Amino acid sequence: MQLTFTAPLWQWDARQDDAWWFVTVPPDESDLLAEVPLPPRGFGSIRVQVTAGTTTWRTSVFPSKEQAGYVLPMKKAVRRAEGLSPGAPVEVTLRPVDL
Repeated sequence: MQLTFTAPLWQWDARQDDAWWFVTVPPDESDLLAEVPLPPRGFGSIRVQVTAGTTTWRTSVFPSKEQAGYVLPMKKAVRRAEGLSPGAPVEVTLRPVDL
């Protein structure tokens, strides 16, 4: 399964001093991820391979009740490499992986 979507970059309000940044996986794509038969992981996370622009990395997406779907952390190195700014739309391609 491979999912491609565009979503805005946002900062987690609870930790502004640490600058935790995310994009929210849209509802339809989040529903598809929730159906992936993977081994259970901490916090209900799913390991994924992600591409944004020319940068590809592995991380996990996490379920979020507040965002009504999964959230994808966007690390500083990726934000810098791709010139991403707060609120900017980010085109993301991700696929679940079993690392």
